[in-house]
Order: sequence, then structure tokens, then C-alpha cells
Amino acid sequence: LQASNLLKYTSTMAPLRTLAALTLAATSVSAFAPASPAVSRPTTAVASAVFDDAVKDWAEEYPQFAKWGWGPSVQAEIWNGRHAMFGWVVMCACAYHQGHNDFPDADKMLDLKQWGTLATIADGLEKGKDTISNERAIILIANVHAFFVGIAATVAPLPFSDTLLLDVNHPMYEWQVERNSKLGGIMPDMKQVGINPHAELMNGRMAMMGLIACVSYSFIQGQSMIDTINEWVGGAYF
Repeated sequence: LQASNLLKYTSTMAPLRTLAALTLAATSVSAFAPASPAVSRPTTAVASAVFDDAVKDWAEEYPQFAKWGWGPSVQAEIWNGRHAMFGWVVMCACAYHQGHNDFPDADKMLDLKQWGTLATIADGLEKGKDTISNERAIILIANVHAFFVGIAATVAPLPFSDTLLLDVNHPMYEWQVERNSKLGGIMPDMKQVGINPHAELMNGRMAMMGLIACVSYSFIQGQSMIDTINEWVGGAYF
């Protein structure tokens, strides 16, 4: 009888958790939706002015950082959004490969004598240390590879690429400055559709908010982000 009640409780709570996650995600996305006619425009104008003033103050107080695009700037927001979007691609790919058993010996723990202390991870439950699984090691190496690709793109960017940091000697510098001058603020230009910087900025913001929602939900539920993503798509991955 207790097992039956537990089964009924689990089958009831799972859809509720999914519904709560979808509601949270929808709320995050709705934060970037165009304002309805019923909402007064002065409020948005004041918020945008505060945002623009903060960016201006940063540039005036820390010009040595602002000239490179560091800090609260359009350049930083664009690249943060790009990393967030790339993160979603990697996590969804990991969920897919996990569901199709593409990781060899996924649950096998690495041998400490063979891999050394780099394979250790703190165990919060037992207040000790343990080694990571083979699956985590593969995902870690894939992310490290992507990280160094990003570093290479920053240290030696291609002449036609958008650099991570603003560089006056780069051929794309004038284009970057002109693009950044047309972006930013609380609300991007929602009339711009298609493949353009406005859409990239919007997609990046939604990706960053989605990561915050995914991390928060995973922490509350005590599960991995991969399990959360699989739950949000109705168990489509595994």
C-alpha cells in the first residue's frame, strides 16, 4: 500500500514540477517581450535611461576597461549570450548522447592511480573525495576543448571574425563600434527580424535567463542539469 501511494505521489508531482519549470521559463522569456499598449512608455524610458547612465558611468570611471569592451557593455553582453547559447547546445548534445548510451562505460569511476588528483571531486554527502565518472570526464574534456578554442579566437582572431575584446588595430573594430552603438538598453529593437545583431542579442539574453532557471530548478530538485533538461522536454532524450 505504501509503495502504491508513493507511486501515485511521484506520478502526480512529476507533471507539477515540469509545469513549474515551464512557467518559470515562460516568465523569463516574457521579460523580453514587447510591452503591451496598456503599459505606459515613460516607465520603460526611465529604466532605459538608468541602464544607459550606468554604462556611461562605467566607461567614465574605468576607461582602461571600457575601451576593450569589459564590464557592463554591449560587447560583453553579446559574448556572454553567445557562450550561454553554446552552453545550451552542449547540454542538449550531452543529454542526447547520454540517452543513446554513446558514452563508453559512462558510470565507471576513474582510477585515482591512473588519472591522478585531477580526477577527484568533493563528495558533499560523505564529506570526502571521490573520482569522477567516465561520462563526466568526457564532457569535461569536450568543454575544455571549447574553452581553448575561445581563448585562441581571443588571442589570435581571424581578420573577418568578431573579436571577444575590442581592438582598434583589428579590421572589424569600426564595424563593432557601429554595431554596439545601435544595440543595448533594456529592450532591443523588436522590429528587427531575421539574422541580425538585434536577434542575436535577444537570443543571448533568453539563453542566459534559461541557464539561470535551469540551474535554480536543478538545485531545488537535487538533480543534474541534464536530468532537468530531459524532464523539461518530456523525457525525449532518455
